Amino acid sequence: MSGLCGKAFEGRITSPPAAADASFAGKRLVMHVRTCSADTIRIPFHVADDRSRTWVITRTTTGYRLKHDHRHQDGSEDKVTQYGGDSVTPVSVARQEFPADRFTKDLLIREGNTAGANNVWAVEVQPGRTFAYELRRPGRFFRVEFDLTKPVAAPPPPWGASGS
Repeated sequence: MSGLCGKAFEGRITSPPAAADASFAGKRLVMHVRTCSADTIRIPFHVADDRSRTWVITRTTTGYRLKHDHRHQDGSEDKVTQYGGDSVTPVSVARQEFPADRFTKDLLIREGNTAGANNVWAVEVQPGRTFAYELRRPGRFFRVEFDLTKPVAAPPPPWGASGS
């Protein structure tokens, strides 16, 4: 992933159409591998002009952690943010799966999204070809794939970002 740092890529939804994904339909989807350190990669996910979402992948002692950082236009945190989980797949494989952790389950249930307590996210990288982000749970499947062969111009930083 660190080889992608600073680059942006356009994506498309590859899962079957779902009512829950209507806000993504027909919009330009861009991931920007914005910042990389030895232990953390921050990837803003832009849906048209909506720059409120950032995927944060962190190395842990046993694998990886995926968190979703959601922000308002002024940079303040959304009430549903910092959710995700730790990987359950060996670090050597190209597809990492992240079941919802306890924090996430408690947050989503408190906010009325009881189905989301069963979320399993996945990140899949085929070096030089594709990057995929996925969400699964009973009755829900969302997948977006980004073409790593065709970098695009990097979008502006997410709202409230300090440029890092």
